Amino acid sequence: MNIKSVLILVLISSLILFGVVFAVLAWNTSRQRQEIQSKFHGNTQFRIVHMRERWKRFLQKSYVIMSKIPWLSGYLRRIRKRLSGVHAYDEFRLRHETAKLTLTILGLLTLSVLVLFLLNPSISFLLLILLSAIIINSLLIDMYVNRLERRLLVQMVDLFSEVRHRYQQHEMIDEALYEAAETAGYEASLHTRKIYEALNAKDPSQELEKFYETAPNRFLKAFAGISYMIMEFGDKVKEQGSIYLQGLSGLTKEIHLEILRRDKLDYLLKGLNVISLAPVFFTKPIERWARSSFPAMDEFYTSKLGYVTKIVIYVVIILSFVLLQRLQQDNETAFRSENRKKSWEQYLSSFRWGRQAASFMAPRPATPAYAKIIRLLKESSTHLRYEWFYIRRIVFFVLAFAITMTTIMILHQTARNHILHDPVNGTTFFGQVSSDQREAGTSLSKQDLEIMKDVGMSPAASYEEIATRLNDKQEHLPESKDLRVASTNRILSKLKAYNEEYMKWWELLAAILIGWVGYQFPLWLLYFQRKIRYMDMRHEVYQFQTVISMLREMERISVEEILEWMNRFAIIFKTPIQKCVLHFDHGAEAALVQLKEDVTLTEFQRIVDKLLLCVDKIPIVQAFDDLENEMSFYFEQRKQEYEKMIDTKAGLGKMLGFAPMYALIFMYLVIPLIVMSFMQMNVYYEQIQKI
Repeated sequence: MNIKSVLILVLISSLILFGVVFAVLAWNTSRQRQEIQSKFHGNTQFRIVHMRERWKRFLQKSYVIMSKIPWLSGYLRRIRKRLSGVHAYDEFRLRHETAKLTLTILGLLTLSVLVLFLLNPSISFLLLILLSAIIINSLLIDMYVNRLERRLLVQMVDLFSEVRHRYQQHEMIDEALYEAAETAGYEASLHTRKIYEALNAKDPSQELEKFYETAPNRFLKAFAGISYMIMEFGDKVKEQGSIYLQGLSGLTKEIHLEILRRDKLDYLLKGLNVISLAPVFFTKPIERWARSSFPAMDEFYTSKLGYVTKIVIYVVIILSFVLLQRLQQDNETAFRSENRKKSWEQYLSSFRWGRQAASFMAPRPATPAYAKIIRLLKESSTHLRYEWFYIRRIVFFVLAFAITMTTIMILHQTARNHILHDPVNGTTFFGQVSSDQREAGTSLSKQDLEIMKDVGMSPAASYEEIATRLNDKQEHLPESKDLRVASTNRILSKLKAYNEEYMKWWELLAAILIGWVGYQFPLWLLYFQRKIRYMDMRHEVYQFQTVISMLREMERISVEEILEWMNRFAIIFKTPIQKCVLHFDHGAEAALVQLKEDVTLTEFQRIVDKLLLCVDKIPIVQAFDDLENEMSFYFEQRKQEYEKMIDTKAGLGKMLGFAPMYALIFMYLVIPLIVMSFMQMNVYYEQIQKI
């Protein structure tokens, strides 16, 4: 262990001892206070309550302190934003959970970074650790938020059951909500009380619009909407029973399906994130073991191929981890139509050269390629405009190309340094290199470097010139002729290898190819987002069907009122529905036809077709007489799609989870060891032939 590692260990030990002493003194002070207060309270009960209160006060103070620190305050706001969906109406609890999650994540990441840096104290490895810490940070936040969301879903099942029971008792929705909130879980009761306050406000529709903006899931939005609808129009009892109770039954079925999907996916993908990140901890130990057991492996690990292999393994680890995180995400309905800050693409488009570059690379308007990109941007529900999207693609190309070229040049320079300064390897393949052999190799390397400098590092240096200079250096050393010939050939090979470390044409081609991949990456990401948004669109259409199934039974309901209710529930389809509502008075059929053209989803177009029939030809009840059959079919169809999706994700998850381990074992140990063993066998065979 070198002096640097010893000093780091001493520093960490001092910090730990300081923390322990501080904790002991604080505990001694608090114990004296507890002895006074425990005379009036029970001992065990008081300690538990007192520690909980102290912990809560500590988290509240930590939140205030962290919110004043410049860099930490931004991180705190991001975590608060993720948690605000579930704890939107309890500021004290929101600060408590935000501070607890922030301190936990920062503590775990700091401890992990210190341990890994002690195992391999190098700058490159530290940068990799920090990159991994950023990825792990998002994973931990997602895991915590998903756990809160699942707990809310479970509480909502009990809440709907209680609302059903109370509604059958009183036949009053506001009373049922008020009484159900008293017995519901903490998170569900918060949102139920907010819905109750919105329904009893002076302007319920405006208050509900505010609630829709902060609702953590689509089920609470639908629950608030149908509750307000029944309060406004009144309930109606059909052969199947109450319309309101039927709506609650449909929401309960949807929540059960969502909980089962999350549980099964979590069970099948559990632990794969840890397996995919495990190679980060084992790259350096494997390299140390291979170098100590097989000295010939030094040549591989210090070569360009070794560095490229290590980079490829790290890329595989990061990509596998990110893709696994994507597979485990449960935010199929996380889309929000919110006001965004000015993006960097928009900032670059404000410059003339940015607009010119985008117009040069983008397809011209009124062409098939232009129409294809515009349609993709609409269907993926992205905030990017056409020129912003191509600015992003150009920037990704430049970054990928620049990073690749920089990496190639650094690898060439590193290879030159290794050629000049690495000790000359011996013929030992197994076991460890002795100190005498290491000193001899270092001495030969210094001698080779002096001679290479004497000839000006020229690749045109002849055998005789190097042999002459070598004889001048070693005229006082009794060396055999064979050793001098070997030294001369070694120096010639070093000169050749040194002068071959320059940019090759195929390396430039590889950088351009990687830049092209970076250029295509935003486009591939849009295709992926469109696939996810397709599931969101179908969820939203099912909400529209639930609303229409209730509205069609109401007397004096019109097509325009149905569109207004659809607009209240809409997220993805909000813009085209708002456009249709605004133009409805100027021509109902024309507005609905335009709405059908703006949205390409088949299920949504069927609803619009039925609304077109209801304008002049048939009543609304008659147009949607088969709605229950469609809803039951779509529900069974989604169940089947969920099962297929879970099976697909499970297969991909296993492949991605074990890919980094396979890459580490085979690319970094097994295959190089086999190649180096064959090369060493050739050396032994040549030496045997010379005997």
